[in-house]
Amino acid sequence: MLEAAETFRNHPPFQRNPEIIAFPRNAAETVGVPPAMTIGPRAAVTDAARTNIGAVSSLVPARMDRLPWARFHWLVVIGLGVSWILDGIEIQLISASGYKDSLGMSSAEVGFAGTIYLIGQVVGALVFGRLTDRWGRKRLFIATLALYLIASGIAGFAWTPWFLYAWRFVAGMGIGGEYAAINSAIDELIPARYRGRVDIAVNGTYWGGAMIGALGSVFLLDHALIPEDIGWRIAFFIGPLLGLVIIQLRRHIPESPRWMVTHGREAEAERIVDGIEASVRAQGKILTPVDPGRSMRIIPEESVSYSQLVDVFFRQYPSRTILGVTMMITQSFLYNAIFFTYALVLQNFYHLDSPQTALYFFPFAAGNLIGPLLLGPLFDTVGRRRMIFSTYLLAGSVLLVSAFLFRQGALTADTHTIFWCVSFFFASAGASSAYLTVSEIFPLEVRAQAISYFFAIAQVVGSTGPLLFGWLVGEGTERDPLFWGYVLGSVVMMFGGVVALVYGVDAEGKGLEDIAEPLTKADRDRPALARLRFRRPRAVQE
Repeated sequence: MLEAAETFRNHPPFQRNPEIIAFPRNAAETVGVPPAMTIGPRAAVTDAARTNIGAVSSLVPARMDRLPWARFHWLVVIGLGVSWILDGIEIQLISASGYKDSLGMSSAEVGFAGTIYLIGQVVGALVFGRLTDRWGRKRLFIATLALYLIASGIAGFAWTPWFLYAWRFVAGMGIGGEYAAINSAIDELIPARYRGRVDIAVNGTYWGGAMIGALGSVFLLDHALIPEDIGWRIAFFIGPLLGLVIIQLRRHIPESPRWMVTHGREAEAERIVDGIEASVRAQGKILTPVDPGRSMRIIPEESVSYSQLVDVFFRQYPSRTILGVTMMITQSFLYNAIFFTYALVLQNFYHLDSPQTALYFFPFAAGNLIGPLLLGPLFDTVGRRRMIFSTYLLAGSVLLVSAFLFRQGALTADTHTIFWCVSFFFASAGASSAYLTVSEIFPLEVRAQAISYFFAIAQVVGSTGPLLFGWLVGEGTERDPLFWGYVLGSVVMMFGGVVALVYGVDAEGKGLEDIAEPLTKADRDRPALARLRFRRPRAVQE
């Protein structure tokens, strides 16, 4: 990956591209500005010309989408995708509660440590989601990772519960901000024909992190190997140590050229795409010509107001809002309900002790990890709508079958876990597609905020799942209450699939700008444009 980063950085930003040099690639060429008013091989528009024109034309999105898969894309996937691995590690370490005795905490206080982390995620998503749309993807995916690294490391030095709560909240903010910044950046940097499988696979790696956290806990929390007051502190440093490596990779990942074009930085966007193209050609790959008809005219904007956000979600794209909210809530409810209570089910109904229960987590997590990796490519070939419907429906159906068998007492701990593995093999791909969906069906200018709002709503509603299912499990004396809980979870998941079938967007293979036009597109609905606060390009300001 470092080799890919160096290859990208070492190519001159204005290296001419022979495959597409005949086509217009900037405002001057597209709108016919005389040669005397241009400079350099990219023919940048002069201050006066830009002021008169009021809009810039760009082929940046089309150039990004026509790229073949290259080392640059692996750099993006590894450098940005680690966020979900970190989140998985964090959740698993918290659930292990190795700090309970060292800090003199009750079970309720341990539970609150997990709750405060989730609250931090919601707050971080809301705060940093808006900043990601305003300040850019790169600033935020660097800042949020740094925030997580610092907060998680400091939490490892906790000597009292309140100190742990405070820094777990801050660490949660960092990870919550990552959700918005990373999903936006990945979707905008990955070519359209690969976007579905990449986004789904990356989101699914959460379970790889959970397995790392669980495995680390087995050794670090074994008091025969490591003193009790030391092991859990070391566990808290796993994520930050991994993050220190990743943050070096992220320094080589550029800002999203798509975001830069809509914020008056089209010249910088052109230079970044030039560098990416040069690094791809250096690998012996041939770039196809870009049709000049795919050029977009953009009026750079400063920010999107809250009233404009309401307009986007409820007037321009109401059915997509219903789709996004439903998909996020249904998967969050099912996941939280099952994941946070499966250990109680194994202990109370199948009479396993805690060490035995911990071993059952690994096949459960493996099913969740493998599902997105194997099914992800089908979201780009079979299609978004059909695959989302299928994964949600199959996940709910398998869980429903297991509910009836559980009620009849026909399952053992092993067979029940197998049903969970099969159900969440499909559910994990479906849940990952929910993040993909909300990231790609709204305009670029509100993409990160859409992710953050739907994520926050889903977390709040999904948090009721563990409370409800914990109450239904009880002491394990009656199966009927939990049976009806499983039926509810199944129906909720299948309902999400039906909504996706009805309101889903056939986004496979399409550029983001074809799925949802940028709010700043020059020939877009004028009333919508009027509500934006525009800014002059940097050349004019300076």
